[in-house]
Amino acid sequence: MKAKPIMDDKSGKLILVPILAVLFVTIGYQYICPAGSHSCPLQNGEAPRGVSLLSVGFQDGDDFVDQDLEDDNPAKLPSQFNFTQRDLDRRVEFNMKGDDVIVFLHIQKTGGTTFGRHLVRNIRLEQPCDCKAGQKKCTCHRPGKDESWLFSRFSTGWSCGLHADWTELTNCVPVIMDKKEVQRNKRNFYYITMLRDPVSRYLSEWKHVQRGATWKTALHTCDGRSPTQDELPTCYNGEDWSGVSLVDFMRCPSNLANNRQVRMLSDLSLVGCYNLSSMNETQRDHILLSSAMSNLKNMAFYGLTEFQRKTQYLFERTFSLRFISPFTQINSTRAANVDLSEPVRRRIEELNFLDVQLYDYAKDLFLQRFQFSRQRERREVRLKRREERRWIHERQQARPWLPRRRMEASKSQEKEDNDFAGTTEDYTSQVSRW
Repeated sequence: MKAKPIMDDKSGKLILVPILAVLFVTIGYQYICPAGSHSCPLQNGEAPRGVSLLSVGFQDGDDFVDQDLEDDNPAKLPSQFNFTQRDLDRRVEFNMKGDDVIVFLHIQKTGGTTFGRHLVRNIRLEQPCDCKAGQKKCTCHRPGKDESWLFSRFSTGWSCGLHADWTELTNCVPVIMDKKEVQRNKRNFYYITMLRDPVSRYLSEWKHVQRGATWKTALHTCDGRSPTQDELPTCYNGEDWSGVSLVDFMRCPSNLANNRQVRMLSDLSLVGCYNLSSMNETQRDHILLSSAMSNLKNMAFYGLTEFQRKTQYLFERTFSLRFISPFTQINSTRAANVDLSEPVRRRIEELNFLDVQLYDYAKDLFLQRFQFSRQRERREVRLKRREERRWIHERQQARPWLPRRRMEASKSQEKEDNDFAGTTEDYTSQVSRW
């Protein structure tokens, strides 16, 4: 009769243990994954993700699945231009340990500051860039060498002048690199840049100038000299153009904001630099646009501000480098908050008619390159899986005593090892709004 209370007591303890365990797990989960957090896959209704291959170098054939890339990726994207396979295939054998150099052409208000920080702070490298707190520049040396593999604002500074353009960089970079580094081997320079929708970029530059920016220390060097005051008159009197209205900003005929992207990507020596009297305006415009299109197409890489994740994807595939954290698309910018009437928008497009044509061309080529790379990657993944299935089949034939269930488990494990998902780390805090 005395044994019954003891059994009831044990039963109560057995019931209490799982209840306490559930409470402990629930409290722990709420602590790790608070409400509103996007860092917990199960809380957001997602399937658990595997270990990301961002911790290792990029390898061709990685089965990369990114929902942001999949959603707006049509089966076949029509093109207005006749691009060749060579135009679309931009994979380069970038040798960071050798003599290769990435040169970043930074056009104002195209998201170049954000992209430039990605280059020095967000790439998985054997020897990461050394970025010290309070310093604007980072040291980006090759592994085991006192040589730079990156020529950009945040690595070498404005060594060729503030926001140097294509004309300046192609003439200046080789000379600067030879002066800075004793070893004068023949280098391979890979030029890259960022472009932006012309209207948004123009409005962003206006807002920046309105806050006091001038870029008046830019050299604009062409054919060995800077333009004279007559060739490039200033749009304002005084130290800056603070408080300028959009109307006044658009009225200045020598405003370098007009068609800035075409001017900075073209070879200005073809049109007599800033001497507008060297040829008629129509001929000059045609040469500038053709030159900008050609230089852009032949660059190792360019990205578009409006397509951050695709920009990240193409850069990684072009240079076989991998970013640590994903790019973030920020659409709430100062330019987006400007309330434009339709006549004003049309006027901005007229002032930037060359940039509008260049951007249409650049966007078409960019999306074609993205689609080409995705399709090639899918083919490589299918071939890899087909080889895996063939290997498993041959292995099963050679070892018929191996249980089928064990073979299927092995195949499933191999697939999990090969697949990976993008990192979910929030990078918004490191993105500067342009």
